[in-house]
Amino acid sequence: MEISDWLFESMKRLGEAGVDSPRRDALVLLEDTLDKERSWVLANSDYFIPEDKLEEVNRLVERRINREPLAYIRKKAWFYGRFFYVDENVLIPRPESETIVEFAKLLKPKTVIDIGTGSGCIAITLALEIPSSEIIGTDASNEALEIARKNSIAHETKILFKKAYLLDGLLDESAPDLLVANLPYVPDGLITSPEIELEPKEALFAGQSGMDLYESMWAQISTSPHKPHYIITESLESQHSSMNAQAARSSYRLIKAAGLIQKFEQLDQAS
Repeated sequence: MEISDWLFESMKRLGEAGVDSPRRDALVLLEDTLDKERSWVLANSDYFIPEDKLEEVNRLVERRINREPLAYIRKKAWFYGRFFYVDENVLIPRPESETIVEFAKLLKPKTVIDIGTGSGCIAITLALEIPSSEIIGTDASNEALEIARKNSIAHETKILFKKAYLLDGLLDESAPDLLVANLPYVPDGLITSPEIELEPKEALFAGQSGMDLYESMWAQISTSPHKPHYIITESLESQHSSMNAQAARSSYRLIKAAGLIQKFEQLDQAS
């Protein structure tokens, strides 16, 4: 089958299955299978796909038709200009989370704790973008920590990954310059796509309001002997008023917000 015919047929099938970007997904899967750049694929529409490659890419398309996330099929996701390994044990990085990196870079922190690190994409990106920083990444999932370490090795970063529930034991001896918290914040039962149901539920959902884990985090900070100087969070914009209230009770004030991301400063540090 020629590339042009395959693309037409695959795009049609993906579109009928309700996939949002059938052309993009078909092209990506074909590029991966043929190990060719998109420019080559588009310039060689009359190229006959070898039979073994045709069977392989058709299997991948079938998985996408069944609404398996594209990132899980490819075993990689793009974040802040780099690819990171992902599978069904970790949440797929979202473009909106890149704002966390932008906010953090402005602070130039020397020490950072990234809780709920998942694939490690934020911690690793911070290590690459702020090479002078010392970074700890935590997660409650052994599988997620294994993936984070794998990504850290691939990107040649030195990050201490630890198993922990939120901030357990991490603020006992000293305060980091920055705490990054991209915790689960989706309210239970809020299903926005078939794909989301195949991501780890513990990395997405956090109670009826979606704020259960953030409430636990702020409670830990309130009773900690050492508080982070700055805290960056991600949550739904409809949850920001609740986040602000919890931050205020823990002696923090909002200093910047953009989209889903908020940056807080400890009141004792405010000038």
